[in-house]
Amino acid sequence: MFENMNEQQAREEILKMVSEYCDAFHKGDGDGYTEGERIPYAKRVYDHDEMVNLVDASLEFWLTSGRYTREFEKKFASYLGVKFCALVNSGSSANLCAFMTLTSPLLKERQVRPGDEMITVAAGFPTTVTPAIQYGVVPVFLDVTIPQYNIDTDMLEKALTEKTKVVMIAHTLGNPFDVIKVKKFCDKHNLWLVEDNCDALGSKVSDGKGGMIFTGTVGDIGTSSFYPPHHMTMGEGGAVYTNNPLLARIIKSMRDWGRDCVCESGQDNMCGHRFDGQYGELPKGYDHKYVYSHFGYNLKATDLQAAVGCAQIEKFPGFVEKRKHNHKYLKELLAPISDKVILPEALPGSEPSWFGFMITLKEGMDRKKVVPYIESKGIQTRMLFAGNLTKHPCFDQMRAEGDKYRIVGDLKNTDRIMNDTFWVGVYPGMNDKKLEYMAKIIIEAVKV
Repeated sequence: MFENMNEQQAREEILKMVSEYCDAFHKGDGDGYTEGERIPYAKRVYDHDEMVNLVDASLEFWLTSGRYTREFEKKFASYLGVKFCALVNSGSSANLCAFMTLTSPLLKERQVRPGDEMITVAAGFPTTVTPAIQYGVVPVFLDVTIPQYNIDTDMLEKALTEKTKVVMIAHTLGNPFDVIKVKKFCDKHNLWLVEDNCDALGSKVSDGKGGMIFTGTVGDIGTSSFYPPHHMTMGEGGAVYTNNPLLARIIKSMRDWGRDCVCESGQDNMCGHRFDGQYGELPKGYDHKYVYSHFGYNLKATDLQAAVGCAQIEKFPGFVEKRKHNHKYLKELLAPISDKVILPEALPGSEPSWFGFMITLKEGMDRKKVVPYIESKGIQTRMLFAGNLTKHPCFDQMRAEGDKYRIVGDLKNTDRIMNDTFWVGVYPGMNDKKLEYMAKIIIEAVKV
């Protein structure tokens, strides 16, 4: 069918057919709800724009990072209002890249070294902490508050020692931690702050000056995830972002094998000095594309992923507003059982882009009965990830050794979350009928 077409005409015809195919066979969530239909905690929300972009990128067959990657990094940085963004292959890779950036010798006296300490929480996802542990940094765990489910900032000063170098915390299920207070603490003690923003993209906090600022942009480095359940998706994917030009340079080096060269994939000699530099103890003029200033990784995403992201980010503001609506409506629907459950509360003055709806059972309620009942009625639930990370098998050896992590105070609320808390979804593909059914079943579950 392409005999009488040039390449551009053929591409346009293919993409037109892809758009029609998507509209015919990839229908999104409907407006109603049929009882018995499973309600997942999260789901991809997309249309033909994402599929057309995906196929468009595949037709070029560049495969690694390319023009869509550069477009996404620019659009994402613009949305957040940051200067620098690096696309990576997952949110966990984003956390790895962000943490390892702080180990760079280029940071001189602020370089994070093995044996230093990192303040964090145990109530969350493991890959917020994993890079520090693997590098030999000691995580210092603080408790969280209920019903905000974020770090107890009153414990920060008690956790501080001469070894403290960094604070790395996630915003829990879209609800911001008090990042302004934490940043002031970090500035006071010359500490790095990394915001794991993987579950909170689009959330805002007060900047203290009458305005609002996105989470992920207050600290020195922010990270995001584009895994399918998250606020927007590329299938797999993540981002690392900052306003600090030195950190941005190190981030890209860590992402791109640790190399010193800043040329993009497929680009050579952008600086004009590829063969005349002196680096380390290499011979003068050694090819700069193969000079390594860090022990880095290959954490790049593909242009196929980025192409999907370029379509998703155009829809993203609408996703945020739908999440806010869904969370607010579900909370109103569950208000009649506030004597039996603790409903979530936002950080005062914040505007959360909610990832999920957290529920903690009050005394007398048994999660081992409540959650199976809800699941049996077709509603997917989740725990708050690790619950208490220090209780997991991955900590068995560390517990035995005794000096590989510290707990300041107790983890009373963290343990309660581990035992009594679960959450359900509020993703933007949900409609009011689904939320009403979810509320009905949750109410039934706590009254059984």
